[in-house]
Amino acid sequence: MPFHVYVLHSPPLNKIYIGFTSDIEARMLSHNILANKGWTVNFRPWTLVYTESFQTKMEAMKREKELKSARGREFIRKSVLNQ
Repeated sequence: MPFHVYVLHSPPLNKIYIGFTSDIEARMLSHNILANKGWTVNFRPWTLVYTESFQTKMEAMKREKELKSARGREFIRKSVLNQ
């Protein structure tokens, strides 16, 4: 089962969210519709702007941590969002 690291963007508020999952479609549904509590609820709607796939959960967790760093967020803003 592959694991996905993903980046969501909230265009109205220019917020980003970084996470990982084994089911990207279900996770997007949760972020945008199903969940009624948590940080992402306040910044809907979310758009999926970037994904990477990994064979193991550990690899995905490592990459998620990298993207959550200052350098990772800079990469997202400059390369993915072109800001």
